Amino acid sequence: MPLAMNDNNLIFIGLGSNLGDSLMNLKTAVEKLEATFQVRLTVSSVYRSEPVEVIDQPWFFNQVAYFTPNGEVTPLNLLRQLKDLEKQLGRTPGVRYGPRVIDLDLLFFKNWIFQCDCLSIPHAQLLKRSFVLQPLAEIAPQWPDPRTGLTMSAIWERQKEKLSFCEKVASGKVS
Repeated sequence: MPLAMNDNNLIFIGLGSNLGDSLMNLKTAVEKLEATFQVRLTVSSVYRSEPVEVIDQPWFFNQVAYFTPNGEVTPLNLLRQLKDLEKQLGRTPGVRYGPRVIDLDLLFFKNWIFQCDCLSIPHAQLLKRSFVLQPLAEIAPQWPDPRTGLTMSAIWERQKEKLSFCEKVASGKVS
C-alpha cells in the first residue's frame, strides 16, 4: 500500500540482528511488534549489511517497518516497550554497536522532532546508516525527514555512495 505523504501519524522501527538465526529473529520480532501494538506492520525487504562502528563481528540482517498506532502512545513509552521486546527476544547487555540477537530502534515517531537524554527522534544516526536509509527509501520513499524536509528517496540518493555496504537479500516479511 503506498504511503500517503500527508499521513503524519506513522511510527517507523529499524530492526537488526547478527547473532543466531538472524532471519528468524527478524520474523519473530515483527510478529511480536504486531502483537504488542495490535497493528499490522508494513515491512521492508531484508537487507544484509556490513557492521559499522564495531567492525569485527558478523554481518547484520536489517529491515524497517512502520505502522499507525492504535490509541495514544508516547515516544518514551514506545522506547520502553521496544527495550522490553528486545529482552523478551533474547537480547542481553553488551558492547555498544556490538553483536546482538535483535535490535529495535525507534527511527521516526510521527513527524516529531524530539530530544532527551535517552532518545532522539528522528534517530540520531539515521542519515549515516545505509541499512536504515535503503529500506526506508523502499517502503516510504516520500516520507519527509522533519529536520530537513527531504524525502527518504532523496536522502538515500544523496548518501548511498558515502555509506557502508548494504544489499537486499529477501523481499517483505520473512517466512
